[in-house]
Amino acid sequence: MAQQAAAAPKRRQARGERRMAELLDAAGQVFAESGYSATTTNAIAARAGVSPGTLYQYFPNKDAMADALAGRFAEQLVELRGLLAVPDPAALPLDELLPRVLRPILRFHRENPACPVLFMGPGIPQRLADMHEPLHASMLAGVADLIRLLAPGLPEADLRRAAEVSVYLFKGSLPLVIGASPEELPAMEDEIVRALLAYFRDVVGSPGGS
Repeated sequence: MAQQAAAAPKRRQARGERRMAELLDAAGQVFAESGYSATTTNAIAARAGVSPGTLYQYFPNKDAMADALAGRFAEQLVELRGLLAVPDPAALPLDELLPRVLRPILRFHRENPACPVLFMGPGIPQRLADMHEPLHASMLAGVADLIRLLAPGLPEADLRRAAEVSVYLFKGSLPLVIGASPEELPAMEDEIVRALLAYFRDVVGSPGGS
């Protein structure tokens, strides 16, 4: 009996965590479709198939859901940032190295279209923009480190400029990936990788891709 009594709170906690994850998944879908400003808790509850009252048991308002979802995205993006830390880029040709770095990040945004909406979309509150700033800075630093390894003689000012252009080219391509049909997605990914690969080859002086 004591073991059963001890297990009951854990089961309730697990159910609560699953329900919160389901609500955040639904919130992500609505934020991606409607944008931050137009999203409502009623729309999120309807998408999750629960009553607004049930939603309020877990989140007091839309802002709390946005914060929790943005926190989830931030943690996942920090993990993906590790893909830029290539120990020996010279061991891989550039046309193998860059797709290995880019494709998982492209797929992450394809699977989480609310991420750019919450971090870069119109009408977002300042706190979400502030949460995105260190992620952006970390990505810039990672790209700069990668370019520095591939082109050690590149002047620092040129390197940082190239890193900034690379990041903005990548972010500018995200709507194409998010909006592509499943049939078109592989070809769209290929085009984006090819475009960034051409830019990287020019920056690091590697016309042959190796």
